[in-house]
Amino acid sequence: MRSIHSSLIALALVGSAFAEERGKGEVASVVLTRSDALPPEIQGATDPYFEGYVQALVDVHYSEYRVIVMVKDRKVWLANLPSNQLIANSIVSFVKDVPGVKEVYILDGVPPEDAELREKYVRRPQSSGVWFPQMTELFQPLVADPRNVTYILGWRSGDRVCGSKAANFSLGDDFAIYRWLNAVWGADIQISIEAGIWAVFNMDPSPDIAGGTELVNTDYYVGIPITLAKNKWSFRLRAYHISGHLGDEYMVNHPGVVRVNPSIEAIDFYTSYQVTDAVRVYVGPGVYVHSDPSFPWKPIYIQYGTEARFCGHKFYYQKLYGTFFFAMHIRNLEQLHYNWDGTYRIGYEFSKLQGIGRKFRLFLGYHQGYSLEGQFAKERTQYFEYDMNYGF
Repeated sequence: MRSIHSSLIALALVGSAFAEERGKGEVASVVLTRSDALPPEIQGATDPYFEGYVQALVDVHYSEYRVIVMVKDRKVWLANLPSNQLIANSIVSFVKDVPGVKEVYILDGVPPEDAELREKYVRRPQSSGVWFPQMTELFQPLVADPRNVTYILGWRSGDRVCGSKAANFSLGDDFAIYRWLNAVWGADIQISIEAGIWAVFNMDPSPDIAGGTELVNTDYYVGIPITLAKNKWSFRLRAYHISGHLGDEYMVNHPGVVRVNPSIEAIDFYTSYQVTDAVRVYVGPGVYVHSDPSFPWKPIYIQYGTEARFCGHKFYYQKLYGTFFFAMHIRNLEQLHYNWDGTYRIGYEFSKLQGIGRKFRLFLGYHQGYSLEGQFAKERTQYFEYDMNYGF
């Protein structure tokens, strides 16, 4: 950590060059307080020096946004925050946790007395967008969606379709390609590629002709989401393909099974709203544009749900943020007569930055409705799940 702080101190010298000339003006706003010990490297540093230090930290972690940091008496003013409320809140929380910061104020724009001084920084050369953004997502993942594209290793109990003792895993990620900043009505827009697989193993198959663990089904997925975010709203338009494939051991253990081709192409559109810092709601209608004739689907479906996070805690020694969460995801499909099909999850998640970035989750879940596995997707089931998850 000492070498990292030393590097940032070097960047701080650049920031201090223009900060020493700043005027004395202050703008009142929402205040967040925190006290902590300063690292030895910056104890006794002047405000301009400390300002450059904090500015460098923000630029490292939120490089795609032109956030401006101003410091007086170790009080920090943040200007030019992004329009996405979730990301803006994350930046405020991040700065609040910087050792030595006494208070954090949010400015709407740059004060007039600072405008000329800051102009070169605000207008520093950069494109209107960012290639391959890494730290932030405009549309946050749906934590309780069984087909969330992420990494999961888990255990199921009571699943009548895939086995009462079953192991499940998924491998998947969202690969952001390009993000346009302030593209439409001040909103950011991003295009990405998603890919993933979901597999389920019956750990106690009967009959067991194949001998040992039975791979029941593997689903393969690829999608192209276009996401947009502004303030507390975010949207996702997605075109995707998903197909299911029976496992070899399952076909050996069930020689009479008739294999079909559960393959679909679909489009859906999700709207998400961050009601408070802790509660989110979303809804997404969709249509199956094409399904294989051997396993047809009626076209219309809708999915919706909510997420709540509570009892957040900062682990300062480990430099992690942790919070409990509860999430539920509901599906209603025309093919299944719009019957209730729900997944409910409760657990705990860890992250490096509050609200954004990749997270590690441990959770307990319950699914009641229909299976999601390939050609079993029209069969009723219910099960408990115990999972580890890493992803956005």
